[in-house]
Amino acid sequence: MHVGDRPGLTTPAAVLALEREHRRELIDDLATEEPLEIRLAGGSQTRSLAVTMRTPGNDFELAAGFLFSEGVVSSRDDIVGIAYCVDLSLDSEQRYNIVTVRLPGYMPALERLERHFTVNSSCGVCGKASIEALHVRAQPIADQLQVSYDFVAELPDKMRSAQRIFASTGGLHASALFDKRGNLLALREDVGRHNALDKIVGWALLNDRLPLRECVVLVSGRASYELLQKSVTAGIPIVCAVSAPSSLAVETAREFNVTLCGFVRGSKCNVYSAPGRISA
Repeated sequence: MHVGDRPGLTTPAAVLALEREHRRELIDDLATEEPLEIRLAGGSQTRSLAVTMRTPGNDFELAAGFLFSEGVVSSRDDIVGIAYCVDLSLDSEQRYNIVTVRLPGYMPALERLERHFTVNSSCGVCGKASIEALHVRAQPIADQLQVSYDFVAELPDKMRSAQRIFASTGGLHASALFDKRGNLLALREDVGRHNALDKIVGWALLNDRLPLRECVVLVSGRASYELLQKSVTAGIPIVCAVSAPSSLAVETAREFNVTLCGFVRGSKCNVYSAPGRISA
């Protein structure tokens, strides 16, 4: 790919399709996976903060959501601007795999944060120290949102019908945000489930919609600690997952009064914490 070309959401690939004795060549659409470097600029300093493998698209939301979830920024006012890098050696062409987030005149002390910022689509942290660190910047969620069992059961079909890229590739995770009436507010897809939720949080941050009170998020895979961490910092009271939660995700949900539903498929689901928000 040429430096100045914007990467697409899907990438065509020639494949040999086999079905018993039948063989045929065809073109398959793959979910694009490319690195995104997130840089911080404050005052006269610019620092490379993170590299994550992602599906191109909504890159500014991804950067903003990642910085908010990790405690680098705490509000929309902490971000002066977000832009792709410009390569002056190549006639000022934009480099679409590098995003620079400009802060208002300072560079925060990043050494105090709980993680090193070289990440990938399946990164993770674990242990009670992670929950204790989260308590420093988040409080248990007091949202009294109530939804019905039928509300929860209908979410996977609503998300699947809106997954534009998954329909053509079958290879993406998704996070979908709903209001208390079940209306879809935002849906983001990515090869990394953490990235998909960061894009949702970034969308909310850049549109001054945080905290996400009276909202429900559905994630397409399992519920990990990191997904609960991001949901807690965004103020989401109900987190639903199509697959299983991890033990630390359940512990985090209980610690921060998040209603966590797993195995949300068909007519069944398991509620692991704060079940009072789900009515019959």
